[in-house]
Amino acid sequence: MAKKVGAVMVIGGGIGGIQASLDLADSGFKVYLVDRKPDIGGAMSQLDKTFPTHDCRLCILSPKLKGCLRFGLGQYSNIELLSYADIEKVEGKAGDFKVTVKKLPRYVITEKCTGCGECLKVCPVEVPSEFEQGLVKRKAIYRPNPQILSFVIDKSICPSDCRECSKVCKPNAIVHEMQEEKVEVNVGAIILSSGFDTLNPHLKKEYGWGIFPNVITGLQFERVMSGTGPYQGQMLRPSDKKPARKIAWIQCVGSRDLKLDGRSYCSSVCCMHATKEAIIAKEGTSGSNITCHIYFMDMRCFGKDFDRYYERARKKCGVEYRRSRVAAVKEDPQTSNLRIRYESEEGELKEEEYDLVVLSLALDPPSGTQEVVQKLGIELNDYGFARADLFSPVQTSKKGIYVCGAVSGPKDIPETVVQASGAAAMASSLLSEVRGKLTEKKHYPPEVDVSDEEPRIGVFVCRCGMNIGGTVDVPRVVELAGSLPAVVYVEENLQTCSQGTQEKMKEAIRKHQLNRVVVACGTVRTHEPLFQETVREAGLNPHLLEIANIREECSWVHMREPERATQKAQELVRMAVAKAALIQPLFAMHSSVIQRALIIGGGLAGMVSALSVADQGFEVHVVEREKNLGGNLKNMHYTLEGKDISNFRDSLTTQVQKHPRIRVYKGAEIQNVGGYVGSYTTTMSQADDGSSPRAVSLEHGVIILATGAQEMKPQEYLYGEDERILTQLELEDMLTQPGAGIKKTKTVVMIQCVGSRDKDRPYCSRVCCSDAVKNALKIRELNSGANIFILYRDMTTYGFKESFYQEARSKGIVFVRYDEYKKPEVKLKDGVLQVEVTDPIIQRPLLFSVDLLVLSCAIVPPKDSPRLAEILKVPVNEDGFFLEAHVKLRPVDFSRRGIFLAGMAHGPKLIDETVAQAQAAAEKACTILSQPEIESETIIVQTNERQCRGCGICASVCPYEAIEIDEETKKARVIEILCQGCGSCSVACPSGALQQAGFTRKELLFMVDAAV
Repeated sequence: MAKKVGAVMVIGGGIGGIQASLDLADSGFKVYLVDRKPDIGGAMSQLDKTFPTHDCRLCILSPKLKGCLRFGLGQYSNIELLSYADIEKVEGKAGDFKVTVKKLPRYVITEKCTGCGECLKVCPVEVPSEFEQGLVKRKAIYRPNPQILSFVIDKSICPSDCRECSKVCKPNAIVHEMQEEKVEVNVGAIILSSGFDTLNPHLKKEYGWGIFPNVITGLQFERVMSGTGPYQGQMLRPSDKKPARKIAWIQCVGSRDLKLDGRSYCSSVCCMHATKEAIIAKEGTSGSNITCHIYFMDMRCFGKDFDRYYERARKKCGVEYRRSRVAAVKEDPQTSNLRIRYESEEGELKEEEYDLVVLSLALDPPSGTQEVVQKLGIELNDYGFARADLFSPVQTSKKGIYVCGAVSGPKDIPETVVQASGAAAMASSLLSEVRGKLTEKKHYPPEVDVSDEEPRIGVFVCRCGMNIGGTVDVPRVVELAGSLPAVVYVEENLQTCSQGTQEKMKEAIRKHQLNRVVVACGTVRTHEPLFQETVREAGLNPHLLEIANIREECSWVHMREPERATQKAQELVRMAVAKAALIQPLFAMHSSVIQRALIIGGGLAGMVSALSVADQGFEVHVVEREKNLGGNLKNMHYTLEGKDISNFRDSLTTQVQKHPRIRVYKGAEIQNVGGYVGSYTTTMSQADDGSSPRAVSLEHGVIILATGAQEMKPQEYLYGEDERILTQLELEDMLTQPGAGIKKTKTVVMIQCVGSRDKDRPYCSRVCCSDAVKNALKIRELNSGANIFILYRDMTTYGFKESFYQEARSKGIVFVRYDEYKKPEVKLKDGVLQVEVTDPIIQRPLLFSVDLLVLSCAIVPPKDSPRLAEILKVPVNEDGFFLEAHVKLRPVDFSRRGIFLAGMAHGPKLIDETVAQAQAAAEKACTILSQPEIESETIIVQTNERQCRGCGICASVCPYEAIEIDEETKKARVIEILCQGCGSCSVACPSGALQQAGFTRKELLFMVDAAV
C-alpha cells in the first residue's frame, strides 16, 4: 500500500482556510495553515458586519481564529500556523506530498512581543495602511490586523540605520537581523483556499477612484462603517471628514463587463453587500438623515432570506434602487461632491449629486494564483480561478489537491464555509486510514476549585465597535459594574472577542484571582463558547461565566433611544452580576459514540453524504421513502454547462448500493428518533417490496438530514388546463424525448418567479433563471428558428453562469423584464394561447401568441417537513425549509447536537452547491464519529426528591424522554446522558422539584431582585 501521511496543508488563512483547518483538526488530522500575509482572517477581518443577521465580523470570526492561532494565543495543538510564508515547491503525489515553505522574517519574535505599542511611538516612517484600505497610514513596524496581538516590520520602507523601535522594546522582541527560513512539511493532502482580490479600480477610470477622494470602494466603506476603523464608525467622507448625508452605490464595477478582458462573470456577492452597507448606514445613529441610492442591473438575492433582506432595505429602510448602469462619475471641484449622470429605465437622462460614491468592485482571482497553481500542478479556468469539477466542486484537476471558497469562483461567506468543510471531507476520505497518527490532545491548566471561595467577580464590558458603543454609554455601564457587590475588577474593551483582549482577560483572571466572570457583549449563541474556552484556559471551570447581552437585547433594539439603552444595559449587567455570585462549577458526563451515521434522504445530497462518511471508514444507514434512490436527479437530464446528469446519477446510485459500509432502506419512513448525540435510536417503517410495512430499529451516533425539496405545481397561468403549459422540469423531460415536437414550435415564452418572490413565498428559488437559460439554449439548439422570450424580474445567473445568459442573448433569445406589480397575464382565446406583459422600458403591453408556455416555478420543501422536524426536534424557517444553527458560522449544523443538514432541505440549490454541502455535512458528522466518546450537555436538570410528588408531568413534557418515574421511590429520575437542558420540565413541575443547572430558581430570583 502506498504511503499516506496523516496531515493536511491548507493554503490561505481566510474564513475558508480557517474552517477547513478546524474541521480537519477536529477529525484527527495534523494541519499546517499557510498564509502569505503576516496575519490570518482574510477579507472577512476587514468587514464591519455580515448580512442578513448583522453579526459583527469578529463575532463570526473570533471563535474560529481562536482555534487556529498559536504562539500562546489559540493553543490548538493540531494546527500549526505558518503565516508570512510562501509555497516554494510541491513534490510527491496524493497521500504523500512534500511541500517546501519559505517563511519570511517578521523581525519580531512573536512569542516575546507583548503588543504594548511603544515601538509605534518612535517609528518615523508612515505609509498607507493595507488593512484600513489606505484611509489612514501605518508605521514601518505595525500590527497587520487589530485582531492580532504581535507586530511585524515592513523592511521595504524601514530605514536600515534607524533601530529606534529596538531601543524602546522592553521584551527585546525586535530582531533586525532575522533571516528567512525554509521548512519542509510532509502532508497527505493540500487544500487551496487563498480567497480573492478585488478589481484594481484604476481599470475603471470613468468612476474617478484615486482622482476624486470621495469615490471609495466597498471594502473602504466597510472600514468607514467599522467602530474599529479610522473614523470610529462615523459616516464621514475622506476629503474633508464631514458627515456623508447622501451616498450612492454603483454595482457591477468590473463585473458583467464585456469590455474588461476576462471579467464577464457576475461577482455574486455585490448586490447583497451593497444592500447591507446601505441598511447599516440608514440604521446608524445618524442614519435617518442619510439618503442611499443603489444603481444596479439585476438584483441577485439568491441566498437564504436574502430576498427578504432586500425587501427590508426597500420598504422599511428607505433604500432606493435604480436600475441603470452608470457611465461615469464627475466631481464638483468647489464642494468635492460627486455627480452621477444616468439613464432611467424609462430612457430619461438624469443627474444627481452625492457626498460619497461607493464602488462595488468585481471579485478577481487572488494575486499570485498563477504562480501557486503552477507549483501545485492544477488547472485554472477561463477566468483565472482554480478549475473545479461541477459534480465534485472541491476537487481540482490533481488528485489529493482540493479547493474551497472564492479561489475557485466568487462566493459569499456561507458558501465558502460549506466548501471548506467539503474540502476537509475529501481530504479526510483520502487519508482516513492514518487518522489520528500525528495529532495530540489539547492540554488545559489544572482547574482551580473555587466552590468554597467568596465570589470575586470580574466584569468585561464590550463596546463591540459601534454596535454597542454607538448607542450605549459604555463608561456609565462600567462605572455601575464597579459599584456592584463582589465585583473586584472591571474593564472596558473595544472588541472583547479579539485575540488581544482574550489574552488580557486570562491575565486579569490570574492577576486578580477572579473566580467568576461576567462579559457584557453580544449574543450567547456565538459568544459563550469563545469566552468559556478563555475562562477554562485561565484555570477556571468554563461555567463560571455569565454573559449579559447588551447588543441584540439592548443597543440594537433601542438604537434610537441611547439613554434608555444605557439604563437597560446597566440593569442587564446588574442582573448578570447577581447571578454570577451564585453560579457553581458544572461538569459534563462522557459517553461512548456509536460510530455509525443515519442519513435521511436518498437524493443527491443523501447519496453524496453517505459516500463521504463511508469513505472515511464509518458505517452508514440511508433511509429513502421512495422506491428508488436519486431524488430530483431522476427528473433532470443535463446541466447548464452541458454535462450529462443521468450518467452522474447512475454512477452515484451504483456506488451507494455497492459500498460495503452503506446499507440502503428504500420505501422507508422515519417514525421516531430517540437518544442523544453519539447514541441515537431511530425507528422506521419499511415496505420496499410491496409487503406490509415492518418496523426497523437502527442505532447510530449522528444524523444527516437530506430530504430535498421539489418543484411547485402552480395554480396560476392556466397550468393544468392546457397541455401547452409546462414547468421547467416537464420541459426538460420533453426536450430529451425522441421525436419531441419542439422542432416545429414557433414561439416559446417562459415566465420566471412563478410562486417565488411573492407574499406567499418571499424568497428567490435560486435555480430558476439558470434552468430557463439552460432550456432556452437547448430549444435554440434543436430549433434555430424558434422565437424564444423569457419574462423576468431579475435574471439571477450569478457567478460563471452569467456567460450562458450572455450566450442566450447573443443567440437571439429575448429577455423582457416585467414589474412585480404588473405580472404577465395568460389567456386562452379561441384556442390560441396568449401571454400579455407590460414592458417597463417602452411602457407598453406586449402580446405573444405562443405554442409553448413554460413556467419557472418555486422550489418548495416536502409536505412532511414539519412532521420530520417535530420527530427530530429541529426547527424550520417560515418558508418551511430546515433552519441551520447560524447562517454563516454553522451553515450545516442544527442547534441540536449531532444532527446536520445538507442539500435542498436547507433551501434551493444547484447541483454543485448541493454536493459541497453534502460533503460538508459528512465532515461535520465525522468530527463526532471519529471520537471514541463525547461529552454530554452540562446544563441539565436535577431533581430534589424531597419536593418531588411523582406526578409525572415532567416525564410527559420532556421532548428527549430523559425523565422517568422510579418504580420504587415514585420520584422523578433524570437520565442525565439524555437530558439536553431545554428546561421544559422545570417550567412544568408544579412543586419546583426540578431545577436546571446554571439556571436555578435562586439564581433567577436574585436576577429579578437585582432588576427591581
